[in-house]
Amino acid sequence: MAPNDSQRSSGVLPRSVRFLVIGAGVHGLSTAWHLARSLKARGEGGGDDVLIVDKTGVAAGASGIACGVVRNNYFQPAMSELMAECVRIWEDHAEDLHYHGAGYVALGPPAQERDLVDVYERQQRINYRSELHLGEDAVAAHMRGLFPDWRAPGLTVCLHEHQGGFAYNKASMRGLAVKAKAEGVSLLEGVAVTGFEHDASGTVVKVATDHGEVQVEQVVVAVGPWIKQLWEMLDLPQRLDVHTRAGEVVQDQEMWTYWYLQEGEVGVDPARFETAGGALPPVLHVDSDAPLHDDAGRLITDQTWGIYFKRDRHGVQGGASPVRQGHEFQIDPYPTSTVSEDFSDLWAAGLSHCMARFEGARSSFREVRSGGVGAFTV
Repeated sequence: MAPNDSQRSSGVLPRSVRFLVIGAGVHGLSTAWHLARSLKARGEGGGDDVLIVDKTGVAAGASGIACGVVRNNYFQPAMSELMAECVRIWEDHAEDLHYHGAGYVALGPPAQERDLVDVYERQQRINYRSELHLGEDAVAAHMRGLFPDWRAPGLTVCLHEHQGGFAYNKASMRGLAVKAKAEGVSLLEGVAVTGFEHDASGTVVKVATDHGEVQVEQVVVAVGPWIKQLWEMLDLPQRLDVHTRAGEVVQDQEMWTYWYLQEGEVGVDPARFETAGGALPPVLHVDSDAPLHDDAGRLITDQTWGIYFKRDRHGVQGGASPVRQGHEFQIDPYPTSTVSEDFSDLWAAGLSHCMARFEGARSSFREVRSGGVGAFTV
């Protein structure tokens, strides 16, 4: 056995590796798995050429606490075919990845009709299974066919994706790690990257960690909201110019902006949330411009609001619109709680607004490890 193979099998950082993947969340694990398979299929190597390192462990960030929704409702046209391929992979490996193809339903008021029609038309062009309902009566009829106690007024568009659904977050990531390891990929947890060494051309040739250095041919950075720290280690630009669709240039913008996901759970019997036929319900995403009141009649908001929710192992889980945190955020220890004091009131009221079965759900709201923070360009 070669020295590097011996070191890696014993959990020691090797002296060199062809491909180093930094981060053991969904992006890092998936990249390593598919890279190993691709190398093998092309006869150019395999999983033995791939190493994943993570400063904490598998699913230690958002991949381990987020809602786990899988959908193809994206307004960027380029996303449609990409997400269709992702959904196919989820479907092909559903058991290993703890994926449930229950579907995904997006509902909205008149202001959202054009956007959802565009998404539907793109889905039809690529044979992605979905259906569209327009008009308040048609939308209400479709939803009451699924949930007889449906009662959300004023919704005039419904995009029902019959593909997509959700995966249980941590179990799914553990399954993905198993699949990567089965291809020969090595995974070292508790290894933090501390710097990069470049050659004269500016190419990264060595990565420094708190467990030593490793020579590399290529590096994949898949660290989620920790990207800003590694971006700085790589000495990449901290500001950028943004080109708009109108041809304008917005100059000198901060590279990174943090958004906090607001998510939570109500501890009701999961079986309480099923379709009229007793099936696992689709993930629901509702945007509404109707005034939102709680069960006691108190006005929660008279502005446009939105929630999403799905059945989970121990109740019903979901969230609302993320909250912008600005350009600086304390990322360690990783955030795990909601940030808006009124989130639980809004989300529970939204559940009851949609279905009579969720009246009184506010009293069952639980502060659980959910949500998290993300880093986005500009």
